[in-house]
Amino acid sequence: MAARITGLTTRLITVPLLRSWGAEAPENHVIVTELTTDDGGTGHGFSWTPTIGPQAVQALLDYDIAPFIRGLEANPEIVWDQLWKRLHEAGGGGLTTIAMAGVDLALWDLKARQAGTSVTGLLGQRRESVEVYGSGVNLHYTLDQLVEQAQRWVAAGHNAVKIKVGKPELREDAERVAAVRQVIGPDRLLMIDANQRWDLAHTFRALDVLGEYGLEWLEEPIRADDLWAYRRLRKHSPVPIALGENVHTIYRFRDFIEAEAVDIIQPNIVRVGGITPFRRIVELARANSIRVAPHLLPELSGQLALTLAEAVSVEDVEDASFEQLGLLAGPSPVRITNSNGQSTLSSTGGPGLGFEFTGKPTQPLPASGDVITGAASPGSAASESKGNRIEYSNS
Repeated sequence: MAARITGLTTRLITVPLLRSWGAEAPENHVIVTELTTDDGGTGHGFSWTPTIGPQAVQALLDYDIAPFIRGLEANPEIVWDQLWKRLHEAGGGGLTTIAMAGVDLALWDLKARQAGTSVTGLLGQRRESVEVYGSGVNLHYTLDQLVEQAQRWVAAGHNAVKIKVGKPELREDAERVAAVRQVIGPDRLLMIDANQRWDLAHTFRALDVLGEYGLEWLEEPIRADDLWAYRRLRKHSPVPIALGENVHTIYRFRDFIEAEAVDIIQPNIVRVGGITPFRRIVELARANSIRVAPHLLPELSGQLALTLAEAVSVEDVEDASFEQLGLLAGPSPVRITNSNGQSTLSSTGGPGLGFEFTGKPTQPLPASGDVITGAASPGSAASESKGNRIEYSNS
């Protein structure tokens, strides 16, 4: 007889970033989930948001999701479909799918643990390692800081890097892109991300100027809701168009693919609702010969990347992994290494998803000589919320 879900508990951990993502995003929020079943099983998962709605996500999990899933068969595919229908009144994506990821990840973790393997092993590992590209939330960096970051990426063995664009003056974007291209040389891939800051007209002007720097892709230049604009953009763009971190459902990914409005999709595993919908979206892309580049969260995205039929590269934002932020009580489930001048990610092969979150996250000190923009100082407070109770850690 299949095991049934008996309970779901949550706790919210907020931790300052070592390298601030700007005034609007100085910290990250992780909602840790623990799911139990009537056969004594326990699954561990999480939801995540860098800025908006961590308390709302936790409230959805505590007050709407936990009562609904209690008594359901502990099957991630079955639970996901029923839960999405249940929550759709509150929205088909966004906060609802972010919250759903906390359940879906816990169920996959449970399933793998009960099978005596990792989630990577459970899904079928297809390769020993995947390539990692260097990324940074760096639009607020000075030009000198951006150049120094690019130099660190080269030293770390990244053969592809991504920077932010979207300065008030296009000439400043051009200066920054040119400077990074000079540092990384002609053979490394260079991607740019405008984070939905432009309209269609400005995007075309920017491509006229920036396209000469040999760009691998232009990421989300326009508001991700604007399918009409993306269809026109891709039709005339000399640079491949990437989007997806702000697309939350397989139906919306289908709309962009069928409209021939995108070259590379970038689903964020948490924002789409977990491993279950992520795998469906990847298969949709594969059937339509569309490239996939998972968005952020290398310790999670990397594990899934090792199982995909088509090779993908994994995004690693500098000094922003869970391990680097002090969020993990145990070892990271993945290992990023520089071997023979190339940065790659491999699995450590731990049980389940391999995440063991600390109750009181601490901030590691920056390495000597590093320039840390907006770094958390030693002793800065990280907070943990359990239900209505807030605990602060000054360690």
